[in-house]
Amino acid sequence: ASNAQAQTVPEGYQLQQVLMMSRHNLRAPLANNGSVLEQSTPNKWPEWDVPGGQLTTKGGVLEVYMGHYMREWLAQQGMVKSGECPPPDTVYAYANSLQRTVATAQFFITGAFPGCDIPVHHQEKMGTMDPTFNPVITDDSAAFSEQAVAAMEKELSKLQLTDSYQLLEKIVNYKDSPACKEKQQCSLVDGKNTFSAKYQQEPGVSGPLKVGNSLVDAFTLQYYEGFPMDQVAWGEIKSDQQWKVLSKLKNGYQDSLFTSPEVARNVAKPLVSYIDKALVTDRTSAPKITVLVGHDSNIASLLTALDFKPYQLHDQNERTPIGGKIVFQRWHDSKANRDLMKIEYV
Repeated sequence: ASNAQAQTVPEGYQLQQVLMMSRHNLRAPLANNGSVLEQSTPNKWPEWDVPGGQLTTKGGVLEVYMGHYMREWLAQQGMVKSGECPPPDTVYAYANSLQRTVATAQFFITGAFPGCDIPVHHQEKMGTMDPTFNPVITDDSAAFSEQAVAAMEKELSKLQLTDSYQLLEKIVNYKDSPACKEKQQCSLVDGKNTFSAKYQQEPGVSGPLKVGNSLVDAFTLQYYEGFPMDQVAWGEIKSDQQWKVLSKLKNGYQDSLFTSPEVARNVAKPLVSYIDKALVTDRTSAPKITVLVGHDSNIASLLTALDFKPYQLHDQNERTPIGGKIVFQRWHDSKANRDLMKIEYV
């Protein structure tokens, strides 16, 4: 969008505080999925120019545009002045301590506040997850673990994925893959998914759903990055309809692991506490603008934990696309002297 869409604001309403929870922008496929990718097809995967899991140059460029867009909106609402750096302590940027999240925050700040000295905060040890953004199980009881696994299985049972698996098998030529030839795993449709919910670990699944998610994630990122179309899934995805069918696997993986109420409320707890502190308990001393950068699992679990209705984003096959932001807005209605909360997915 070239300029932030002007929305009509009721008379007497003033925006007072904004907190954005962003997913990192465009990354290379995750390095630890590398073996899954290689095992699942006889085809050769195209090379990326950054290591697995890191933000790409295009991801940085896209995030600069996103920063610029949000800056225009903030200026329109009187939160910042055009052409000026915001006063110290107005903007607080905090990212998970991985390369792709910190880099996304840096590019966002560059786009939103170019030439301004606004640091990106993160815990010291890079390459490890910050507890605020780490969607791990925080209940160590066996009973909770069982309950969580049952909840994930229930989410999966709501999904119809046979068509998606069949299309994926065809695209990757699964019958000739190392997984089939060496491990006799020759069918994604018939494979069994096994969920896990271990204390201090992320909810997990092994089986076709994990394989499907890894493969579709890689294809989606190739497409976003602008690989030549004959290199995106080796030129085998022929229509928008096929993209929709394949995206069910990626969304299904995320929905199963992170959007059952039981699991979401548990894994999102540290992030919900942080947001609650910024917007409610410490709001008088909190920065006017907070920018958080984490992961799709953070957004998926947060939206469920806060009880949002199901949604479909415009022109998106993904539920939580790269660079997307949940924007919490605290407005003051001076006529009725009350605070109001508005939340948008941007």
